[in-house]
Amino acid sequence: MFTVILPTYNERENLERFVEKLQEVFTINNLAGRIIVVDDNSPDGTGRIADSLAGRYDNLSVIHRPEKQGIGPAYVAGFKQALATDTRCIFEMDCDFSHDPANIPAFLKAIETADLVLGSRYVPGGRVENWGLARRLISRWGGLYARWVLGVPVNDLTGGNKCFRREVLEALDLDAVSSAGYGFQIEMTYRTIKKGFRVKEIPITFSDRQLGQSKMSKRIVLEAVLLVWKLRLRPN
Repeated sequence: MFTVILPTYNERENLERFVEKLQEVFTINNLAGRIIVVDDNSPDGTGRIADSLAGRYDNLSVIHRPEKQGIGPAYVAGFKQALATDTRCIFEMDCDFSHDPANIPAFLKAIETADLVLGSRYVPGGRVENWGLARRLISRWGGLYARWVLGVPVNDLTGGNKCFRREVLEALDLDAVSSAGYGFQIEMTYRTIKKGFRVKEIPITFSDRQLGQSKMSKRIVLEAVLLVWKLRLRPN
């Protein structure tokens, strides 16, 4: 049994199609998967779509949060609900089709010999599609910067397609996770490594969203830049 966490904010154009694709992957591969949608009171009605999907699929549940608080707190809320079940592994995925549901079997295979599996754009076989040069440079150099500051052997620290063993999330103090934006991805991987867990990267193709708007902003980038020094200098 595993669980896929989908944080949403204004994803009405993507959520239903993505959930249907997940369900297709579960069925074709005979997988026992659950889905938790965590919606931050999306003004475009994404939460209502999520409720409709929960009525259609008995393996899908919805967490409604009162306001937009960032991807980090959304994932933590999803983690806590998943850990209250018998799930063995917990996925992070974006529902804008940046992350391909068809990769789930590869993650489940890799997690057999790891505690955290990262879908990496920057290992052999990994790549990015439909990004301009500026965004490619920000992503690549941002990851290298975080790796240099933190001193960890991970090629894609900022990636958000992950699979955790439940034991990892149980060992981490989720209430102490401080980042709200995409620095959350760096923080979770770094905390996992510092706890001595095994981390494995597998190649993925990251495709930029086709529908809806990106949640990236200058504030989120700045948070990540400052976060790595906070993590590096924090006493263990």
